[in-house]
Amino acid sequence: MARSIWKGPFVDGYLLKKADAARGSGRSEIIKIWSRRSTILPQFVGLTFGVYNGHKHVPVSVTEEMIGHKFGEFSPTRTFHGHSADKKARRG
Repeated sequence: MARSIWKGPFVDGYLLKKADAARGSGRSEIIKIWSRRSTILPQFVGLTFGVYNGHKHVPVSVTEEMIGHKFGEFSPTRTFHGHSADKKARRG
């Protein structure tokens, strides 16, 4: 179920502060975040975030198409190694 419109998008407070600080400094550095549940807002476009996936910080460059999605969608937590029954397909 989606979040109510009247509540607005959820974004952790520290994330807004870090994004404003990065915009003010003008440097293009990776902003390390742990909030995978936060929604990507228009003021994040052009910034690079290091989204933690439980193992490492995955760099995510925010574009306009990402607005409204969650940071966790762009930092997978599991590594797919292929299906175990696909050995025949690899040989051929």
